[in-house]
Amino acid sequence: MLRWALIFFIISIIAAIFGFSGISHATAGVAQILFYVFLGVFVLMLVLGLLAGKKIAG
Repeated sequence: MLRWALIFFIISIIAAIFGFSGISHATAGVAQILFYVFLGVFVLMLVLGLLAGKKIAG
């Protein structure tokens, strides 16, 4: 998911360089949404991993 966010970010930068502001804005929004979804899933998995580790060790 982070890879897709980076791809959309690069597309956004390239579109901005060539003057396609609408496409640039749209792809930047998609990249931002994907990045926040990635962060949410990462934090969720981190917490679940820590809780599972405590149950295994304890």
